Amino acid sequence: MSRLLGFMSLFTMVMTIPQVLTIWLRHQGAGVSLWSWSAYLISALLWFWYGLQKHAPNIYLACIGWIAMDLAVISGALLYG
Repeated sequence: MSRLLGFMSLFTMVMTIPQVLTIWLRHQGAGVSLWSWSAYLISALLWFWYGLQKHAPNIYLACIGWIAMDLAVISGALLYG
C-alpha cells in the first residue's frame, strides 16, 4: 500500500503539470478556481506539518511538491487570471 500511495502522489503531481504549464507558458489563468487551489494548499500545508510531527518522510516530502504546485497555480492565476 505504501508503494501505491507513493506512486499515486507522484502520478497526480505529474498530472498537475499541464495546468501549471498552461498558466505560465500560455499566460492563461482565467477560469482557475483560487478557492479550490487555496484549499489544496492549506491541505498540503497541514499534511506537511502532520508528516513532520510524525517523522514520516513519505508524507512530508510529497507535500513539498504539492505546496510548490499549488503555489505555482495560485500565483499564476493571480497574475494571468
